[in-house]
Amino acid sequence: MAPSPDTPGAGAGPDHESEEDPGPGTDGRQLRRQRNRDAVVEALLNLYRDGNLRPSTEEIAARSGVSPRSLFRYFDDVDDLNRTAMQGLQERVGHLFPITVSRDEPLDVRVAALVDQRFRLYDAIGNAAVVARLRSPFQPELAEQVHQNRTLFRGQIETLFARELADLPEGRAGRVLAAADVLTTFEACQLLTVDQGLGRDVAHVVIREALTVLFRSAG
Repeated sequence: MAPSPDTPGAGAGPDHESEEDPGPGTDGRQLRRQRNRDAVVEALLNLYRDGNLRPSTEEIAARSGVSPRSLFRYFDDVDDLNRTAMQGLQERVGHLFPITVSRDEPLDVRVAALVDQRFRLYDAIGNAAVVARLRSPFQPELAEQVHQNRTLFRGQIETLFARELADLPEGRAGRVLAAADVLTTFEACQLLTVDQGLGRDVAHVVIREALTVLFRSAG
C-alpha cells in the first residue's frame, strides 16, 4: 500500500526534480524552492479535485514532479502542507466571496444573487472544502479559517436581508437568520447534490425556493 502523506520521508528515493537554479546564488535556490513548493501545493489541490481526499506521499510526488524524499524539505509536515494548500486556495477564490447586489433590490433578486454566489464558490473549492472540514478538528489554524468563512457568510446574509430581519422581533430574526445560514452552507449544497443526487440546477432551485419562503413568511 502506498504510504500516507502523514508519514514524511516515506518513499525516499532518488531526487527527481531539477536541481538547475533559475538564477545564480541564493536567489536562484530560493526561486527553485518556491517553484517546488508551488508544484506540490498545486498537485495536492488537483488530487483533491480529482476525488482523492487522502493522497499518499508517492501520489503527491508523482503529480508534482518532486521526489518523495524531497517533499518534506519544503513543508514541516503534512499539516503544514495542507494549511499552505488551503491558504493558497482561499486566495485563489477570493474574488468569488463578494455578493454584488444591492440590499434595495427585490427579494427574489437578492436570493438569486446569494445562491449564485454560493454555488460558484463551492464549485471552485470543491473537494478541498471537504478535506478542510475533515481536518479542522485536528488543525486549529484550519479550524479558525473555516470559522472565519462561516462568520463571513452569515454576515453577508444578515446584511443582504437586513430589511426583512429588521421587521422581526429579535428572537425570531435570529432564528430566521440561522435557518438561512444553514440553507446556504457548503454542507447543505453537498447534501442536495451528492447525497440526494440532485442536479446542480435543481439544487439551486430548491435553496432559492426555501430562502424565498423563509424570508417572505418573515415579512
